[in-house]
Amino acid sequence: MLTEEIPELTFNDGNIKFTEKITVLGFLGNNIETKKGNAFNLNQKIYKRFYEFNDFQFVMLVPLGSEDKVAVLKEELSNLADVSKWNFAYGDTETINNVFASLKTDLQLGDDLSTPYVFIIDKERNLRGRTEDEDEGTKYGFNTNSVADLNNKMEDDVKIILAEYRLALKKNNSNRSK
Repeated sequence: MLTEEIPELTFNDGNIKFTEKITVLGFLGNNIETKKGNAFNLNQKIYKRFYEFNDFQFVMLVPLGSEDKVAVLKEELSNLADVSKWNFAYGDTETINNVFASLKTDLQLGDDLSTPYVFIIDKERNLRGRTEDEDEGTKYGFNTNSVADLNNKMEDDVKIILAEYRLALKKNNSNRSK
């Protein structure tokens, strides 16, 4: 865990939450049309592989007023995959900045409230990443501009987290049957 106990989301009337979900969190910002390539990379390399897991979701934070741009993006993504677990949460500048700051990373959110990096939040609201990444040292997020980063690192990290939860579930179920 890199950052523990990230505050729960308060977007969309509380319908989108981190708790009890493995969340890929992204910040698409004001210029969603310039982030479509990032969204498509993420969709093809991560989402399509893992979206069928019940506890898995994508949450993209976007500024209020971006609803029409998000609708276009969702329509385009839906041509490639079932987008039911692509969640878009709308917030004001302060709220989006506060969520980003709560991650406590060494990365910066752009003036347009975007970053090419996405973050993995586990079911207990902990930021997951790598403390000894061979390229970056501490790796807080995964760069959606880099298919290699998504393929070689993020995919492995999501697999590990899913395996941890499956193992814990299996262990709990075997303890109940005794």
